[in-house]
Amino acid sequence: MSESTANTSSVERSLVLVKPDGFRRGLTGEVLRRIEAKGYTIAALAVLTPDRERLAKHYAEHEGKPFYEPLLDFMSGGRVTAAVIEGERCIEGFRALAGATDPTAALPGTIRGDLGRDWGEKVQQNIVHGSDSPESAAREIAIWFPDGALN
Repeated sequence: MSESTANTSSVERSLVLVKPDGFRRGLTGEVLRRIEAKGYTIAALAVLTPDRERLAKHYAEHEGKPFYEPLLDFMSGGRVTAAVIEGERCIEGFRALAGATDPTAALPGTIRGDLGRDWGEKVQQNIVHGSDSPESAAREIAIWFPDGALN
């Protein structure tokens, strides 16, 4: 079989978090609706208040940056919805669905563009997180769903 006819399926898994600002505003259902409307499958779902240990693992690459401590304070300050989604190129697809990190600059039609805004806080409260690569997704899913329930 030539490379051009080889199976090029890129079904992926990604971690999606509805952050405390989104959870507090009752936007979890809307975020999940948009994920499902896009055609992705929700493979795992949990609602929890993350502790700083879990968050330190999740945001390890940002340790030492000025926004690190305010980010941990924000993320540990309320409940979040953690979801594992599955689908063809879902990492890229969800990040497009989420919109730009800055909700003021995020385009209309995206989660952050439609539902987010700048609240003038020390850390950007932008409703959702989505994994940025297959490697990050695997690492993050293991942090948020450590029991190995996903096969």
